[in-house]
Amino acid sequence: MPDLPTLYTTIQRNCHISDGNFAQDYGLCTYLLKMRQLYRWEKKLPLTAKLSQLDIGNWLERREQLWEQLADKPFACIPVDNKCYDPFDTIAINQVLLQHRLVYSGGYGHFGKPLFFIGQLHQHEWREGLEIFIVAEEYARDLTAPPAMSQNKMIFIRQEALRQTLWENIEAWNWKKAENYFVQLLEIYQAHQNLESALDKMTQDEIDSLIYHEIGEVKAGQILGEDWEKMLITLAGTKAEWFARAVRDHLADCLVTLPQILEKAQTSTLLLYLANLKGMRKALFPSLLAAYQQELPGKNNFILLQQIVKRGQNHWLTVAQSLLDWYQTHPQENTPLISEQIEQISL
Repeated sequence: MPDLPTLYTTIQRNCHISDGNFAQDYGLCTYLLKMRQLYRWEKKLPLTAKLSQLDIGNWLERREQLWEQLADKPFACIPVDNKCYDPFDTIAINQVLLQHRLVYSGGYGHFGKPLFFIGQLHQHEWREGLEIFIVAEEYARDLTAPPAMSQNKMIFIRQEALRQTLWENIEAWNWKKAENYFVQLLEIYQAHQNLESALDKMTQDEIDSLIYHEIGEVKAGQILGEDWEKMLITLAGTKAEWFARAVRDHLADCLVTLPQILEKAQTSTLLLYLANLKGMRKALFPSLLAAYQQELPGKNNFILLQQIVKRGQNHWLTVAQSLLDWYQTHPQENTPLISEQIEQISL
């Protein structure tokens, strides 16, 4: 058995180093929301627990001081079984850790931020040649904790992060009381009777959709090639990066996620997808929401949606290829051009 305290501490220190270097890249609202998430996770507080503003304020101050001390430090190697691995050598590290029901990941997220975590393996499976890890409790993590990630031919689904994300969406709806898809979702999952139970069921239902999306991401990556990732590095931190990522997300979902959801004809899963369609992704794909509104209530055949998704496969591939063409021929000019085309190429 590896020295688990040392292992967790080393990975968490790398998380602190990454956070110290990248936390300032977030807007204030996003930063404070992520800090609330991290505070809940560290203190093992229930999602519904009311937070003490004094306690979280003191904790935030101490955390920022720690980040300042560590920001310029190099990442430490990961100690497992008397050997120390490069922190980004996920495959080799997991070959050792999986026998102990542990899962590790070291990779990169938005803005090129290094992301690390380690957690308990809940489920391990293969789909379409891809290795899938579903992770339960986590023992070290960053400020940013995406619910799903793909790396090489591996897909990581993080249950804690997914459950927290769903809770925040419900919490946001409770503040605004807007008429949106969460109204229907809360009724379907009977959240008014038992919110914790509803969250558990929503989390389990969403896991398959996340797996489908990551499979779609891998397929989109195979189509678009290595230049796409190089382009994202060039665009890191700009509006154009979010635009390009939204385009690829739609391509991945039209290739795999949405066809799978529509084939199963489960209204709750489709509503979860639509409820999580926000920001740039929502602005670029208004016809998807319009098609759902036009479907006959209770029929669940989703004919209009299937037609839109089929159109989307060609549309988003064409858009993605045009972005790549601009990157390859005008690498210094593509940022303003991409930003100006948002309204023109929506579907």
